[in-house]
Amino acid sequence: MTAEALEPGRKAILQRRIRIVVALTITWNVIEAVVALAAGGEASSAALIGFGLDSVVEVLSAVAIAWQFASPDPERREKTALRVIAISFFALAVYVTTEAVLSLTGVREPEHSSVGIVLAALSLVVMPFLSWFERRCGRELGSASAVADSKQTLMCSYLSAALLVGLVLNSLLDWTWADPVAALVIAGFAVREGVEAWRGDACCATSAAALSGGGDGPCEDDCGMRETQSP
Repeated sequence: MTAEALEPGRKAILQRRIRIVVALTITWNVIEAVVALAAGGEASSAALIGFGLDSVVEVLSAVAIAWQFASPDPERREKTALRVIAISFFALAVYVTTEAVLSLTGVREPEHSSVGIVLAALSLVVMPFLSWFERRCGRELGSASAVADSKQTLMCSYLSAALLVGLVLNSLLDWTWADPVAALVIAGFAVREGVEAWRGDACCATSAAALSGGGDGPCEDDCGMRETQSP
């Protein structure tokens, strides 16, 4: 469905839903960031610190989306919101890579963290739902920034899995290298998503032109779905 086909009432509902899920995402990520950064600092875990910083970036991203949709004309703020998301990703990648290299070279040695394991497991439950809901609303509304933000939230789920594996391997098998490797996985995802946000690639969400009545050609998103948006 294109934005042109949306009735004003439906469009208002979708914008309100996005604001709600953004508020929930901000709340969860603030808690996640505080816990992860505290636990990561105590355990000298590059992966946990990276995960905590990713939560900070997600808060910045969610705030950018909230700022966009607080405007009577959200589409005018679309590009700025995408730029904020992209730059936040790049900053995260640089810091986490530095921390991972320090751990791999023996400057820092990560320790066991039960708090980190529990946090990663909880995130695997919470984040996929929030991502799915925002993505669904964003695609119907035709908002590239909302879909980009939902992809960032989904990325948190993948990072939670990588973090969980790294922490468990370090705890059970004393594989200290598993922690910085998990951190590098986080950094790699961050670079990829930053590039896509900068370009405005967000699972083929309708562009601003479509919101004003134009149309986009068929495109291929990274979710393996091909869509043709009506002119």
